[in-house]
Amino acid sequence: MKTRIVGVVGAALLAASFSAAAQQTLYRWVDKDGKVQFSDTPPPADAKSGTAKRMGGGYVEEGQLPYATQVATRRYPVVLFTSDNCGDACTQARTLLTKRGIPFGEKNAQSNAEAQAELKKLVGELSVPVLKVGANTLKGYAPETWQTALDEAGYARELLPGQVGPRGQ
Repeated sequence: MKTRIVGVVGAALLAASFSAAAQQTLYRWVDKDGKVQFSDTPPPADAKSGTAKRMGGGYVEEGQLPYATQVATRRYPVVLFTSDNCGDACTQARTLLTKRGIPFGEKNAQSNAEAQAELKKLVGELSVPVLKVGANTLKGYAPETWQTALDEAGYARELLPGQVGPRGQ
């Protein structure tokens, strides 16, 4: 019985790690020495060339999004800061963004030192979830506050008929 519980917990942790990885962007660039580099953070300013690729299934390319969402995404990109042990608050935050069809980046402040530094600079501490909509930073999951910030940025309240959300939902 104990082995089975450990196996189930292990499977859940493995699935969670795949879920987090499926929601990230992979960057490829050539450094100043001509070496190809890969990272989950954007390339440095001195990189010779670079590309970004959204990893995982279900991501919608920008051209497939409604025009208003494309404009809002360029003007007010959305980033969700999470951690491995954030629980329901982060799950609800992801669900809100997904139901609205909002493309967003997710940064795990528990496992990524650069995300930790950025989060500390934004809110002064390592507390999640945090939503960044353009230059607007919202600490803690507060659905109505988040909805208002997303409305003001020009994101649609819900998926349009026939629209597939950024996470394939």
